[in-house]
Amino acid sequence: QVQLVESGGGLVQPGGSLRLSCAASRISFSLYIMGWYRQAPGKQRELVATITSGGSTNYVDSVKGRFTISRDNAKTTVDLQMNSLKPEDTAVYYCNAYSIMSGQRYWGQGTQVTVSS
Repeated sequence: QVQLVESGGGLVQPGGSLRLSCAASRISFSLYIMGWYRQAPGKQRELVATITSGGSTNYVDSVKGRFTISRDNAKTTVDLQMNSLKPEDTAVYYCNAYSIMSGQRYWGQGTQVTVSS
């Protein structure tokens, strides 16, 4: 069974930084587009960033220049470095794996990020 396990969430002050990590197991990691999504209370889940096996990245406009997604295909991990955090970044962040070939999509259990003074 595929597992995506997130870590690194927490409470941070506005302007601070956090680094989220996602460890994937039982998955052909290099065949999947990896991504981070988030869901704030009362809102729909939204895409934050994605990265292909080759390293091509995509970001939602609201995090461009502040967040950086990266992956290590050998270690089967994907990270999200979040800088200059704002209160509106507060959400549960989910790791996601998506295969274009098969259409399969997997989710992690989520990690809470709270930006507050």
